[in-house]
Amino acid sequence: MKEKLYTIPVNDAFASSCECPICTMYKTLEDNSIEYTMGPSYMEDDVRSETDRLGFCDKHIKQVYHMDNRLGMAWVMKTHFDKTIDDVEKLQKKGAAKAVSLFKKNTEESPLLSYLHTLNSSCFVCERVQNVFMRYIDTIFMLWEGESDFREKYKNCNGFCNRHYEILIREASKKLRGSSLEEFTAVTDKLYLDNMKRVRDDLAWFINKFDYKYKDEPWKNARDSVIRSVTKTNSIIDVSEK
Repeated sequence: MKEKLYTIPVNDAFASSCECPICTMYKTLEDNSIEYTMGPSYMEDDVRSETDRLGFCDKHIKQVYHMDNRLGMAWVMKTHFDKTIDDVEKLQKKGAAKAVSLFKKNTEESPLLSYLHTLNSSCFVCERVQNVFMRYIDTIFMLWEGESDFREKYKNCNGFCNRHYEILIREASKKLRGSSLEEFTAVTDKLYLDNMKRVRDDLAWFINKFDYKYKDEPWKNARDSVIRSVTKTNSIIDVSEK
């Protein structure tokens, strides 16, 4: 049943006109997770225990803030502070970090530094998104092998951003075999390059339009080429997002 549920957002993303359907999938998951974080769920004990433990990355703390639920965010941040303070107090009592020797390799990190490293690299939203996102990626391979309609939809998409092109090629080698892998890789490689060149050419025409020689020429597909180029290089769909 879950597999069927995952096919809907995957098919919807590949039916869109975005420069990277994987970015569309990820953005939808991200938006839903931000709304979930500041919705009624923040009062649930199991959710709060996770936000207390994980906190938020730089990107997602801003998006949580801009949901304009100040009371909800105050509760989430207050109990996150409670846990962090309690954990650090306990770890500090175990003693300070050992001085690093110039002559001896120190491979043992103090529990406090290990804790802080984990805390500073964790995020409730990132973890929630990533858990579902990789299932979406697996669903792409399942649909590629099992549904000819999806295969055609895949072949006619607008290519992929750098990040998600890498993920598709990397994960394909784990999920597909034989001729299925060969065809998927060949199609994906071509989609990536053909559409990178298309956007590159749109950028070139955008630049031309600022030359008086081209002022009376049509814009073609160049008007939004700068925004679309950011999707290709940085996996960003909405450049105005706070």
